[in-house]
Amino acid sequence: MPFERLVTAPLPRLGLGLAAVGRPAYIDLGRAADLPADRTVEAMRDRAHAVLDTAYALGIRYFDAARSYGLAEEFLAGWLDAHTEAADVLIGSKWGYTYTAGWRADAEVHEVKDHAAATYDRQIAETRALLGDRLDLYQIHSVTPDSPALADRDLHARLARLSADGVAVGLSTSGPLQAEAIRAALKVTVDGRRLFSVVQATYNLMEPSAGPALAEAHDAGLTVIVKEAMANGRLATADPDSPLAEVAAQTGATLDAVALAAVLRRPWVGVVLSGAATTGQVTANARAASVGLDAEQLARLAALAEPAPAYWRHRAELPWS
Repeated sequence: MPFERLVTAPLPRLGLGLAAVGRPAYIDLGRAADLPADRTVEAMRDRAHAVLDTAYALGIRYFDAARSYGLAEEFLAGWLDAHTEAADVLIGSKWGYTYTAGWRADAEVHEVKDHAAATYDRQIAETRALLGDRLDLYQIHSVTPDSPALADRDLHARLARLSADGVAVGLSTSGPLQAEAIRAALKVTVDGRRLFSVVQATYNLMEPSAGPALAEAHDAGLTVIVKEAMANGRLATADPDSPLAEVAAQTGATLDAVALAAVLRRPWVGVVLSGAATTGQVTANARAASVGLDAEQLARLAALAEPAPAYWRHRAELPWS
């Protein structure tokens, strides 16, 4: 398992996701303040490289991209080429969405989902052209229970060949039925062997519904990656009387560090992704590794949870900006 290489990393349980810095628009709140108004390719490349520089200096050794994150793979490949000392980083990417915005923040459609084997064939070639043999993990992007990727035996055979070539095969999940998708993925086998070795899911203080299924995946031997631990920026601000603000005041930590620390406390978590768009954010996020939370504080933070359908309806309404 390539993730075993993270055991000796300075911050082994924190990673950096590149969704926020690989394209001009995303659904994270606060982007107008976080990013330059003129989000040219050059400006976003500089921002991505600065965030990667800071993350690496802090000890983060897992970087996560996707074909649909605009030019994230290209930015990451350029950073790797310029940093030969970073041979110890672990690189993951995802396929299954095609970026369609044409570098426009106001595009009507930013990405199109397709889990067909033909899409995999095209996108693995595109990823390999950029990342070559630096690719350690390739994930099906945003699997839901009705995804054809869960039943396509031809696709499974292709993914098994990729695994045999030394690239871990995983999936990410989204939507209110994440738990159902995760449990279905645990049943997918090729020649009697479980296909997926990594699962990446949305899990945060507002949306913890996938927790039991992720614990099952961990117990089955999969590495669990948590994405959107800041709820697309919703946890970056809090009413002074909210449990998050109260616990942050008690611990002397920032809101983001507390929110990430609460996820890190789950025993089944392998890696928690920072979705930072600035060097300051990734620095603040990294402090989560040293935030201690007791049982009483964790119980208070649990009050932030929303019903999964309500959470995902709210997320669907977030604007691309």
